[in-house]
Parts: sequence; C-alpha cells; structure tokens
Amino acid sequence: MAAAFQGVPIGFQLGIDLGGSKLAIAIADADGGLIAHQTRPSQLSGDPEADVLAIAAEAADLIARSDLAARDFDAAGFSVPGPVDHERGALLAPPNLPGWENVPLRERMSELLGFPVRLENDANAAALAEWRFGAGRGARNLVYLTMSTGVGAGLILDGRLYRGHRGRASEFGHSCVEWEGERCACGQRGCLEAYLGGAAWTRRLREIAPATSRVCALAGARELVSPKHVVAAAGEGDAFACAEMARFNHYLARAIAALAFALAPEVVVLGTIATAAGEALCLEPVRALVEAQVWPTLREEMRILPIGLGDKLPYYAGVCVAREDVTS
Repeated sequence: MAAAFQGVPIGFQLGIDLGGSKLAIAIADADGGLIAHQTRPSQLSGDPEADVLAIAAEAADLIARSDLAARDFDAAGFSVPGPVDHERGALLAPPNLPGWENVPLRERMSELLGFPVRLENDANAAALAEWRFGAGRGARNLVYLTMSTGVGAGLILDGRLYRGHRGRASEFGHSCVEWEGERCACGQRGCLEAYLGGAAWTRRLREIAPATSRVCALAGARELVSPKHVVAAAGEGDAFACAEMARFNHYLARAIAALAFALAPEVVVLGTIATAAGEALCLEPVRALVEAQVWPTLREEMRILPIGLGDKLPYYAGVCVAREDVTS
C-alpha cells in the first residue's frame, strides 16, 4: 500500500482537472510519467453531487483499466477554477461552474476514491506543473500567466507554491492597468483581465471588428469573431488584427514589467492566447517591450517563455497537485 508522503511520491498519483468546458483525468507513476489519461467535455449538470459521483466513477474506471487499485495511490490532485477554501478543502463559487457553491470536494472525493485528495485552483496547479515538468524546470521563482476566459496567475516563490493570506494571492488579473478603464466582469474598472481575458476581448472584437477585415472573413461573421481569428488574421498581415495583437502585447508587457519589479522571477510562463500566438506575433514583441521598461539587473536573468507541456498541461496540473505537499 502506498504510504503518506511529504513531497516524495512513492506510489501512483491521480490527477483531475475540471473546467467549465472540459474534464481531464490522468494517472502518473512515482517518477511523474503519465501512464493513462483521458479528456472529455465537462458537461456539468449543475448538481454538484451528481457531477462529483460521475467524475469519481470515471476516475475509478481509468484506475481499473490501468490494472491498479486505490491502495496503489499516494493521493489524487484536483485542479479546479477558484476560489478555493483550502482549510476546508471546499470549492466556493466558481463563475464558470454554475451551481457549485461551497462544495466539500476534498472530503467527498476522498470518500469516493478511497485515498487522500488535494485541492488547488487551476492557475496554481498549472504553475506547479510548468515548474516541475514544463518550461520552468530548475527555477526557484516562477510566474505563470494564463489568458483564457479570464486571466489567471500562479506563483512559485523560493521553490514553493505561494498562496498568500488565506490563499488569496495571485489574483493578478484584477490588478488595475488603466484607472477608470474598461469595465471588468468582477465589477471593477481597468483590470488586466478586461484587456487580456478571452471573454472581454471577444466582446470587444464583436463590437469593433470591421466587416471587411480578414478577422471577420475567417470567423464567418462579426458576431462569431474570437481571439483565435485575430491570431490567424494577424499571421496573414491583416491590419486590424495586427493592431489588436499590438494592444494585447502592450498590456501583457505592462503586467510582466510590474511582476518583474515586484517579484524578480527567473521565468515567466505564458499560456493559452500568448502560446497560441507564438514567437513572432506575441512573445518577441512582449520581450522587447519588457526590455524597454525593466531594469537590466532584473530582466537579464528573466526568461519569458510559452508553456512547455502543451496539451498535457491539464493532466500534469492535477497530477502535480497530488505530488506536492501543498498543504504544509
């Protein structure tokens, strides 16, 4: 039987990554190698108990198909959209999971699986994954930024996941980059998320994209435009798309510059939109903008990189929550 561990896995780990659109489940061995994994649309019912039962049943099925049993596992890691109450192991009220309010996920999943469960918000889990197995390997200070529906952040400081007081750190997407700027979904104005978040950017594009732009042609209609169409059109040289990418890069560089002065990270790992846009459209311009604004003593040893795990990031996000003694 796998015993309890303090950051040194000796058995298998189960990783679960739950989002508003997908569910990813994976099994890793003691060295962190993935031995089984699967993904499907999350298709949540809005009834947390029914959904948790279904997720646990799928996890148990993957375990059985891998010729393993509960006794073979150190722990399970559950990566979820925040906010998370770490003391109670509860998922509070994530905007993208309607009906999931004050769900005692750690206790309930542990009962169903038969081994310990660790719970972490998805941005922190992704930061752990990129630090342990991805672009941030070897660093002691890392910032992870993801620009998906919103803007999420995870911090590794001095070789440990940093949560702050009551686990409330890393909400960098709601730092203000423009006083009295764009309205954010959180109710504030000028948040970084209002400029970099996929949902906010999509709303903007559907209001202002020229009907004659390549962006609209790729989408089929202005009401169908999304950031992926901007990235594709910018790659073809469309003037509107290139201007929108320049705006995105400007605000992303502002965020990284602020993080550089505050935290002096060795690595800044950028996910989702930035990774999809790639070197020429996003990463190279952002590095140049940051270089112009950050002291040489801070920027010379700071690398700005895309995620290293690619499509495997959701699997490793859950697995790394299981592997880390994140509650100590």
